[in-house]
Amino acid sequence: MTVRLVIADDHPVVREGLKYLVSQNRDMTLVGEADDAGSTLEACRKTAVDVLLLDVSMPGMAVVDLIRELRSAGRSPRILVLSVHPERYYARRVLQAGADGYLTKNHSPTALADAIRQVHGGRKYVTPALAEELAVSLSEGRALAPHEALSNREYEVFRRLGAGVAVNAIANELGLSPKTVRTYRSRILEKMSIRSTAELIFYAVQNGLVGQAVPGDPPAGEAPAARPARRGGGVRSARRARRRTAVPRA
Repeated sequence: MTVRLVIADDHPVVREGLKYLVSQNRDMTLVGEADDAGSTLEACRKTAVDVLLLDVSMPGMAVVDLIRELRSAGRSPRILVLSVHPERYYARRVLQAGADGYLTKNHSPTALADAIRQVHGGRKYVTPALAEELAVSLSEGRALAPHEALSNREYEVFRRLGAGVAVNAIANELGLSPKTVRTYRSRILEKMSIRSTAELIFYAVQNGLVGQAVPGDPPAGEAPAARPARRGGGVRSARRARRRTAVPRA
């Protein structure tokens, strides 16, 4: 049976690469593509789709909301989320929202093809490392890190604030008003007991929640220890933190 696929990614180069990989598998065929949340919903509504390859950061809607929208639309495709972010960033949240699998983009073409076939067959797809992390996260008595207590929407805003993204840019990307983003920012600071956006950026960098993981990150499956926040100068503070935590060259 041929697997009918829609590729949803806002980067044309990535879409072309995925289209090529799909073309190399005789049991797969591309039936549509999309570059934002709206066109993703439209492609899945007007076309018979078996598997949706969904980028974790689509313009117009947070990925968790997009997955839920697809699920509420009646017959929805199996959803395999693809991401450049390590599994600990989003995997648990997208799986809880209804995704059928999560795969980082640094995996091989063979791994991607295997993941597509597995979710098409009605099974969930997670890597062994992610399976272990999910098991640990369900362990009784495990303390939550401050950012893990955030709602899905708060977490989407938190990740972007932590990366130094401006409020207006966050609003545009998530389809919100700047006022709403500021409200979320206030809630996040309160929930995490953080005094300013500068401290939030420092927390995100120190806990490996933006960009590349920094030295001292816990092994997969362990919650990042909440490091004390410090006052700084916004994005400049984050840049200084990155320099302090950079891995020395060999």
